[in-house]
Amino acid sequence: MTGTGDESDEEFAARRRAEELYAKDRTCELLGIALLDAGPGRATVGMRVTEAMVNGHGIGHGGFLFLLADAAFAFACNTYGPTTLAQGAQITFLRPAEVDDDLVAEAVERTRFGRGGLYDVTVRRADGVPVAEFRGQSHTLGSRPAPETRQQDPSRR
Repeated sequence: MTGTGDESDEEFAARRRAEELYAKDRTCELLGIALLDAGPGRATVGMRVTEAMVNGHGIGHGGFLFLLADAAFAFACNTYGPTTLAQGAQITFLRPAEVDDDLVAEAVERTRFGRGGLYDVTVRRADGVPVAEFRGQSHTLGSRPAPETRQQDPSRR
């Protein structure tokens, strides 16, 4: 994943945070999950379905689809800085994934509130057909960056 010369400092910082987390993610490395893009509150990852990822019906195991969506969710919700983890998640399988399907999971932040967040992830085949929809709820550990505050007027102390 590479940045563009036109990206903002916020975009650059978010992408950098996702790349740093990705570099330490052994599961993504072992399964061939690639971080394709990231920005504030969003991330895109990709993976090819292999023979080792099929279930007894000969189709992509739902656990691997969940894992792919969860990886996109993790990178998206960690683009702001403080460590953020999944509090809960659910997935709806729309159609099967087949061996050699190249899948892309795109995570998008819907809202953040206090230490919580809500993210939607769509998993698609390379032809754009969705195979799963995922919704994740995040929880941020520690403190969030403080909101901007105005300097207090010294005469009002």
